[in-house]
Amino acid sequence: MMSYKITTNHGVGFDCAEGDTLLRAALRAGIHFPYECNSGGCGSCKIEVMSGSVTNLWDGAPGLSTRDVLKGRQLACQCVPTTDCDIKVRLKSADSQEIAPVRSIARLYKIERITDDMAKFCFKTEADAKFKAGQFALLDLPGIEGSRGYSMSNLANDAHEWHFIIKNIPNGKASTLLFDHASVGDKVILDGPYGLAYLKPNITRDIVCVAGGSGLSPEMAILKAAVEETGLDHRKIYLFYGGRTPDDICTPDLLSADNDLFERIISFNAVSDADIAKKELWTGDVGFVHELLEKKLANTLTEHEFYICGPPPMTDALTRMLAMEYKVPLEQIHYDRFY
Repeated sequence: MMSYKITTNHGVGFDCAEGDTLLRAALRAGIHFPYECNSGGCGSCKIEVMSGSVTNLWDGAPGLSTRDVLKGRQLACQCVPTTDCDIKVRLKSADSQEIAPVRSIARLYKIERITDDMAKFCFKTEADAKFKAGQFALLDLPGIEGSRGYSMSNLANDAHEWHFIIKNIPNGKASTLLFDHASVGDKVILDGPYGLAYLKPNITRDIVCVAGGSGLSPEMAILKAAVEETGLDHRKIYLFYGGRTPDDICTPDLLSADNDLFERIISFNAVSDADIAKKELWTGDVGFVHELLEKKLANTLTEHEFYICGPPPMTDALTRMLAMEYKVPLEQIHYDRFY
């Protein structure tokens, strides 16, 4: 396969295979490009192409402002080189524990329904499943343009297994394909791992995982890893989960199915639709999940380490509350921005 030579303003170079993005190729080569979502939304991977040419996969990606475009900035996650290139990028500090992403074929071997519109899709690759609790992979699905990012709900393993809790989004092309047409034995392209909001086991503050919808997937992995981590034996571990209706609240069943989680995790749930909650005689908390978190832990929020995944409005409200209202240091708030 053809590849192109990419040279950064730091004098660091790497090869980018034909069809690969600059960001993915850099990460495969162990070059520490800045990024979060890897899908064009967050804007963390901005670069400037000083020479050479690239194809842009997504014109008008929300990660670039009008000012960025006028200044010639592009997103490394959306740039596919068509020649050798010189680029300008701000490299981030290296994390010696980062795992280089690998692109491989994955076979669907099991589908487990969790709620009416959420299921766990289990894949196997030929190589070991190497990733950190809280990371995600990019799936290329047949007939679907562009990759889709889904977070793993299991832990790294030598059984080659990658599990994803996925929500069926109305009119969502990828989720519709998975829920309505996918069958055991189907194959997809899996590229990963990616993501920076993984468990930091060396930080010994009490842990708070907050999730909404299929954002539960990485939080389940983080919970499992935290429970197994001996250095966190004496730490409290919380899970706050939000759903629109009582039928969305699947966490009691998921936790009770794993005795280690059931014994350690302190779990709270909230239903946001007050009318449906009343109609269905829901006896738990009603409101948004960040309001529930504030209700339960307001006096001690700065003493916790937060791992967050969910819809953008939930993530935005939660991070604003923590950072602005309660002055939780940003280094204690971990989330990957998806839009």
